[in-house]
Amino acid sequence: MNGKKVTVLMGGASAEREVSLSSGKGVIAALREAGHNAQGLDVTRDLAALVAGLAEQKPDVVFNALHGRFGEDGAVQGILEWLGLPYTHSGIRASANAMDKDASRQVFIAAGLPVAEGRVLPVAELADADPLPCPYVVKPLDEGSSVGVSIVREGTNQRAHVVETWTYGPLALVESYVPGREITVGVLDGGPDGPRALTVTDITPNADSGHDFYDYAAKYGAGGSRHALPAIIHPDAFAQACEVAVAAHRALGCTGASRSDFRYDDTQNGDGPGRLVLLEVNTQPGMTPTSLLPEQAAYCGMSYPELCDWLVQDALNRAETAHR
Repeated sequence: MNGKKVTVLMGGASAEREVSLSSGKGVIAALREAGHNAQGLDVTRDLAALVAGLAEQKPDVVFNALHGRFGEDGAVQGILEWLGLPYTHSGIRASANAMDKDASRQVFIAAGLPVAEGRVLPVAELADADPLPCPYVVKPLDEGSSVGVSIVREGTNQRAHVVETWTYGPLALVESYVPGREITVGVLDGGPDGPRALTVTDITPNADSGHDFYDYAAKYGAGGSRHALPAIIHPDAFAQACEVAVAAHRALGCTGASRSDFRYDDTQNGDGPGRLVLLEVNTQPGMTPTSLLPEQAAYCGMSYPELCDWLVQDALNRAETAHR
Protein backbone atom coordinates (compact mmCIF):
# COMPACT_ATOMS: atom_id res chain seq x y z
CA MET A 1 0.00 0.00 0.00
CA ASN A 2 1.07 3.63 -0.38
CA GLY A 3 2.73 5.16 2.66
CA LYS A 4 0.41 7.04 5.01
CA LYS A 5 0.87 9.80 7.54
CA VAL A 6 0.58 7.98 10.86
CA THR A 7 0.52 9.53 14.31
CA VAL A 8 1.53 7.07 17.01
CA LEU A 9 -0.06 7.89 20.37
CA MET A 10 2.29 6.89 23.17
CA GLY A 11 3.04 7.57 26.81
CA GLY A 12 -0.23 8.46 28.48
CA ALA A 13 -1.01 9.13 32.12
CA SER A 14 -1.52 5.58 33.40
CA ALA A 15 0.74 3.34 35.46
CA GLU A 16 1.84 1.81 32.14
CA ARG A 17 3.32 5.00 30.70
CA GLU A 18 6.88 3.68 30.34
CA VAL A 19 5.68 0.50 28.63
CA SER A 20 3.62 2.59 26.21
CA LEU A 21 6.62 4.80 25.39
CA SER A 22 8.60 1.66 24.59
CA SER A 23 5.75 0.30 22.44
CA GLY A 24 5.44 3.63 20.62
CA LYS A 25 9.13 3.89 19.78
CA GLY A 26 9.14 0.40 18.35
CA VAL A 27 5.98 1.04 16.33
CA ILE A 28 7.35 4.28 14.84
CA ALA A 29 10.51 2.53 13.66
CA ALA A 30 8.53 -0.39 12.26
CA LEU A 31 6.05 1.82 10.40
CA ARG A 32 8.87 3.84 8.87
CA GLU A 33 10.49 0.61 7.75
CA ALA A 34 7.16 -0.34 6.17
CA GLY A 35 7.15 2.90 4.18
CA HIS A 36 4.90 5.13 6.28
CA ASN A 37 5.52 8.68 7.47
CA ALA A 38 5.19 7.93 11.18
CA GLN A 39 5.49 10.46 14.00
CA GLY A 40 5.01 10.04 17.73
CA LEU A 41 2.76 12.11 19.95
CA ASP A 42 3.41 11.93 23.68
CA VAL A 43 0.02 11.94 25.37
CA THR A 44 -0.43 13.49 28.82
CA ARG A 45 -3.47 14.57 30.82
CA ASP A 46 -3.61 17.78 28.74
CA LEU A 47 -6.42 16.96 26.30
CA ALA A 48 -6.12 20.32 24.56
CA ALA A 49 -2.49 19.50 23.78
CA LEU A 50 -3.55 16.13 22.35
CA VAL A 51 -6.13 17.71 20.07
CA ALA A 52 -3.67 20.44 19.04
CA GLY A 53 -0.97 17.87 18.33
CA LEU A 54 -3.28 15.83 16.13
CA ALA A 55 -4.40 18.99 14.30
CA GLU A 56 -0.77 19.92 13.67
CA GLN A 57 0.31 16.48 12.45
CA LYS A 58 -2.84 15.92 10.31
CA PRO A 59 -2.51 12.13 10.18
CA ASP A 60 -4.31 9.86 7.76
CA VAL A 61 -4.60 7.34 10.58
CA VAL A 62 -3.71 7.11 14.27
CA PHE A 63 -1.83 4.16 15.73
CA ASN A 64 -2.92 3.81 19.34
CA ALA A 65 0.08 2.53 21.34
CA LEU A 66 -1.30 3.70 24.69
CA HIS A 67 -1.86 1.24 27.55
CA GLY A 68 -4.00 1.38 30.66
CA ARG A 69 -6.42 4.10 31.72
CA PHE A 70 -7.36 6.77 29.20
CA GLY A 71 -5.63 4.97 26.32
CA GLU A 72 -7.23 1.55 26.67
CA ASP A 73 -10.58 2.29 28.30
CA GLY A 74 -12.47 4.04 25.49
CA ALA A 75 -11.55 7.61 26.50
CA VAL A 76 -8.98 8.43 23.84
CA GLN A 77 -11.02 6.40 21.35
CA GLY A 78 -13.90 8.80 21.97
CA ILE A 79 -11.67 11.79 21.22
CA LEU A 80 -10.48 10.19 17.98
CA GLU A 81 -14.09 9.43 16.98
CA TRP A 82 -15.03 13.06 17.69
CA LEU A 83 -12.14 14.23 15.50
CA GLY A 84 -13.12 11.80 12.73
CA LEU A 85 -9.72 10.10 12.68
CA PRO A 86 -9.31 6.40 11.83
CA TYR A 87 -7.42 4.55 14.57
CA THR A 88 -6.04 1.11 15.26
CA HIS A 89 -7.38 -1.51 17.66
CA SER A 90 -10.80 -1.55 19.31
CA GLY A 91 -13.48 1.11 19.51
CA ILE A 92 -15.09 2.85 22.46
CA ARG A 93 -17.47 0.18 23.74
CA ALA A 94 -15.16 -2.81 23.37
CA SER A 95 -12.30 -0.89 24.95
CA ALA A 96 -14.38 0.28 27.91
CA ASN A 97 -15.87 -3.16 28.60
CA ALA A 98 -12.55 -4.98 28.26
CA MET A 99 -10.81 -2.56 30.64
CA ASP A 100 -13.55 -2.90 33.26
CA LYS A 101 -12.92 -6.34 34.79
CA ASP A 102 -16.43 -6.61 36.17
CA ALA A 103 -18.08 -5.62 32.87
CA SER A 104 -15.88 -7.97 30.83
CA ARG A 105 -16.49 -10.78 33.31
CA GLN A 106 -20.25 -10.39 32.82
CA VAL A 107 -19.77 -10.43 29.03
CA PHE A 108 -17.73 -13.63 29.29
CA ILE A 109 -20.30 -15.31 31.53
CA ALA A 110 -23.12 -14.36 29.16
CA ALA A 111 -21.14 -15.84 26.28
CA GLY A 112 -20.60 -19.11 28.17
CA LEU A 113 -16.85 -18.63 28.49
CA PRO A 114 -14.91 -20.13 31.44
CA VAL A 115 -14.13 -17.70 34.28
CA ALA A 116 -13.00 -18.18 37.88
CA GLU A 117 -15.40 -18.02 40.81
CA GLY A 118 -15.46 -14.46 42.10
CA ARG A 119 -17.29 -11.23 42.81
CA VAL A 120 -16.84 -7.47 43.20
CA LEU A 121 -16.78 -6.10 46.73
CA PRO A 122 -15.75 -2.99 48.67
CA VAL A 123 -12.06 -3.21 49.54
CA ALA A 124 -12.90 -2.24 53.12
CA GLU A 125 -14.65 -5.61 53.56
CA LEU A 126 -11.31 -7.36 53.22
CA ALA A 127 -10.34 -5.94 56.60
CA ASP A 128 -12.96 -8.13 58.31
CA ALA A 129 -12.61 -11.58 56.73
CA ASP A 130 -11.56 -13.58 53.72
CA PRO A 131 -14.36 -13.34 51.11
CA LEU A 132 -13.28 -16.63 49.48
CA PRO A 133 -11.30 -19.64 50.65
CA CYS A 134 -7.55 -19.04 50.40
CA PRO A 135 -5.77 -18.69 48.13
CA TYR A 136 -7.61 -16.00 46.19
CA VAL A 137 -6.69 -13.05 43.97
CA VAL A 138 -7.53 -9.37 44.53
CA LYS A 139 -7.57 -7.17 41.42
CA PRO A 140 -8.29 -3.51 40.65
CA LEU A 141 -11.31 -3.16 38.38
CA ASP A 142 -9.68 -0.98 35.73
CA GLU A 143 -5.91 -1.37 35.65
CA GLY A 144 -3.85 -3.31 33.12
CA SER A 145 -0.55 -5.23 33.13
CA SER A 146 -1.39 -6.85 36.49
CA VAL A 147 -0.97 -3.49 38.25
CA GLY A 148 -2.23 -3.83 41.83
CA VAL A 149 -2.91 -7.58 41.64
CA SER A 150 -2.25 -9.56 44.83
CA ILE A 151 -2.57 -13.22 45.80
CA VAL A 152 -3.82 -13.78 49.35
CA ARG A 153 -2.57 -17.07 50.78
CA GLU A 154 -3.34 -18.89 54.03
CA GLY A 155 -1.20 -17.87 56.98
CA THR A 156 0.00 -14.53 55.60
CA ASN A 157 -0.84 -10.89 56.35
CA GLN A 158 -1.37 -10.12 52.66
CA ARG A 159 -5.07 -9.31 53.12
CA ALA A 160 -4.31 -6.59 55.67
CA HIS A 161 -1.49 -5.30 53.48
CA VAL A 162 -3.87 -5.00 50.50
CA VAL A 163 -6.36 -2.97 52.55
CA GLU A 164 -3.65 -0.68 53.94
CA THR A 165 -1.94 0.04 50.61
CA TRP A 166 -4.89 -0.02 48.18
CA THR A 167 -5.03 3.02 45.86
CA TYR A 168 -7.32 1.76 43.10
CA GLY A 169 -10.75 2.97 44.15
CA PRO A 170 -13.37 1.66 46.60
CA LEU A 171 -14.08 -1.65 44.83
CA ALA A 172 -12.04 -4.70 43.88
CA LEU A 173 -12.61 -7.94 42.00
CA VAL A 174 -11.88 -11.00 44.12
CA GLU A 175 -11.47 -14.35 42.34
CA SER A 176 -10.45 -17.85 43.33
CA TYR A 177 -6.78 -18.54 42.61
CA VAL A 178 -6.30 -20.99 39.75
CA PRO A 179 -3.08 -23.00 40.03
CA GLY A 180 -1.05 -24.07 37.03
CA ARG A 181 0.28 -22.05 34.12
CA GLU A 182 -0.26 -18.63 32.58
CA ILE A 183 -0.96 -18.81 28.86
CA THR A 184 -1.97 -16.20 26.31
CA VAL A 185 -3.46 -16.13 22.81
CA GLY A 186 -3.23 -13.29 20.30
CA VAL A 187 -6.12 -12.62 17.92
CA LEU A 188 -6.11 -10.65 14.69
CA ASP A 189 -9.40 -9.38 13.29
CA GLY A 190 -10.37 -8.79 9.68
CA GLY A 191 -10.36 -10.91 6.57
CA PRO A 192 -13.20 -12.95 5.06
CA ASP A 193 -13.19 -15.47 7.92
CA GLY A 194 -13.27 -12.93 10.75
CA PRO A 195 -11.00 -13.04 13.81
CA ARG A 196 -8.28 -15.70 13.92
CA ALA A 197 -6.10 -16.91 16.76
CA LEU A 198 -2.34 -16.80 16.22
CA THR A 199 -0.95 -19.38 18.66
CA VAL A 200 -0.64 -20.10 22.37
CA THR A 201 2.27 -18.84 24.46
CA ASP A 202 3.19 -20.43 27.78
CA ILE A 203 4.49 -17.77 30.19
CA THR A 204 6.65 -18.84 33.10
CA PRO A 205 7.56 -16.20 35.71
CA ASN A 206 11.15 -16.54 36.86
CA ALA A 207 10.93 -17.79 40.45
CA ASP A 208 14.60 -16.88 40.97
CA SER A 209 13.56 -13.23 40.55
CA GLY A 210 10.89 -13.51 43.24
CA HIS A 211 7.86 -13.67 40.90
CA ASP A 212 5.21 -16.25 41.79
CA PHE A 213 2.79 -15.05 39.11
CA TYR A 214 2.92 -12.94 35.95
CA ASP A 215 2.90 -9.56 37.69
CA TYR A 216 4.05 -6.19 36.33
CA ALA A 217 7.71 -6.82 37.16
CA ALA A 218 7.62 -10.29 35.61
CA LYS A 219 6.03 -8.83 32.46
CA TYR A 220 8.51 -6.01 31.91
CA GLY A 221 11.58 -6.58 34.07
CA ALA A 222 14.72 -8.08 32.53
CA GLY A 223 14.62 -11.83 33.11
CA GLY A 224 11.22 -11.64 34.79
CA SER A 225 9.65 -14.39 32.70
CA ARG A 226 10.21 -16.89 29.91
CA HIS A 227 7.96 -17.28 26.87
CA ALA A 228 7.51 -20.65 25.15
CA LEU A 229 5.59 -20.77 21.87
CA PRO A 230 3.80 -22.69 20.77
CA ALA A 231 2.92 -23.79 24.29
CA ILE A 232 3.51 -27.45 25.01
CA ILE A 233 0.14 -28.30 26.50
CA HIS A 234 -2.57 -30.87 25.81
CA PRO A 235 -3.76 -30.42 22.20
CA ASP A 236 -7.40 -30.18 23.29
CA ALA A 237 -6.52 -27.38 25.72
CA PHE A 238 -4.48 -25.65 23.00
CA ALA A 239 -7.46 -25.72 20.64
CA GLN A 240 -9.85 -24.59 23.38
CA ALA A 241 -7.64 -21.63 24.28
CA CYS A 242 -7.65 -20.48 20.65
CA GLU A 243 -11.43 -20.92 20.38
CA VAL A 244 -12.13 -19.06 23.64
CA ALA A 245 -9.78 -16.20 22.67
CA VAL A 246 -11.66 -15.71 19.40
CA ALA A 247 -15.03 -16.03 21.16
CA ALA A 248 -13.99 -13.42 23.77
CA HIS A 249 -12.76 -11.08 21.02
CA ARG A 250 -16.14 -11.41 19.31
CA ALA A 251 -18.20 -11.14 22.51
CA LEU A 252 -16.56 -7.84 23.44
CA GLY A 253 -16.76 -6.54 19.87
CA CYS A 254 -13.00 -6.08 19.54
CA THR A 255 -11.38 -4.99 16.29
CA GLY A 256 -7.80 -4.95 15.05
CA ALA A 257 -5.82 -7.05 17.51
CA SER A 258 -6.44 -8.38 21.00
CA ARG A 259 -4.73 -10.77 23.39
CA SER A 260 -6.55 -13.06 25.81
CA ASP A 261 -4.86 -14.17 29.02
CA PHE A 262 -5.69 -17.46 30.74
CA ARG A 263 -4.82 -19.64 33.69
CA TYR A 264 -4.41 -23.27 32.70
CA ASP A 265 -4.63 -25.76 35.55
CA ASP A 266 -3.04 -29.05 34.53
CA THR A 267 -1.87 -29.89 38.04
CA GLN A 268 -4.38 -32.66 38.80
CA ASN A 269 -5.54 -34.08 35.49
CA GLY A 270 -2.81 -36.55 34.62
CA ASP A 271 -2.86 -36.91 30.84
CA GLY A 272 -6.13 -34.99 30.44
CA PRO A 273 -6.52 -31.50 28.98
CA GLY A 274 -6.81 -29.67 32.31
CA ARG A 275 -8.97 -26.68 33.21
CA LEU A 276 -8.84 -23.42 31.27
CA VAL A 277 -9.95 -20.11 32.86
CA LEU A 278 -10.18 -16.82 30.96
CA LEU A 279 -8.72 -13.92 32.95
CA GLU A 280 -9.03 -10.90 30.65
CA VAL A 281 -8.81 -9.55 27.12
CA ASN A 282 -6.22 -6.88 26.34
CA THR A 283 -7.43 -4.56 23.58
CA GLN A 284 -4.09 -2.70 23.48
CA PRO A 285 -1.50 -5.48 23.77
CA GLY A 286 2.13 -4.53 24.27
CA MET A 287 3.74 -3.63 20.97
CA THR A 288 7.48 -3.70 21.58
CA PRO A 289 9.29 -5.99 19.11
CA THR A 290 9.57 -8.65 21.85
CA SER A 291 6.05 -8.29 23.28
CA LEU A 292 3.75 -11.30 23.32
CA LEU A 293 1.54 -10.34 20.35
CA PRO A 294 4.46 -9.49 17.99
CA GLU A 295 6.18 -12.70 19.11
CA GLN A 296 3.13 -14.72 18.11
CA ALA A 297 2.74 -12.86 14.82
CA ALA A 298 6.41 -13.56 14.01
CA TYR A 299 5.86 -17.25 14.76
CA CYS A 300 3.00 -17.19 12.22
CA GLY A 301 5.23 -15.57 9.58
CA MET A 302 4.27 -11.91 10.07
CA SER A 303 7.25 -9.69 10.87
CA TYR A 304 7.02 -6.81 13.33
CA PRO A 305 6.88 -4.13 10.59
CA GLU A 306 4.28 -6.23 8.74
CA LEU A 307 2.15 -6.48 11.90
CA CYS A 308 2.27 -2.72 12.49
CA ASP A 309 1.47 -2.09 8.83
CA TRP A 310 -1.40 -4.60 8.99
CA LEU A 311 -2.93 -2.75 11.96
CA VAL A 312 -2.75 0.55 10.05
CA GLN A 313 -4.36 -0.98 6.98
CA ASP A 314 -7.06 -2.62 9.10
CA ALA A 315 -7.91 0.75 10.66
CA LEU A 316 -8.15 2.41 7.26
CA ASN A 317 -10.28 -0.41 5.87
CA ARG A 318 -12.72 -0.16 8.78
CA ALA A 319 -12.97 3.61 8.37
CA GLU A 320 -13.63 3.24 4.66
CA THR A 321 -16.31 0.61 5.26
CA ALA A 322 -18.00 2.81 7.88
CA HIS A 323 -18.28 5.71 5.43
CA ARG A 324 -19.76 3.72 2.56
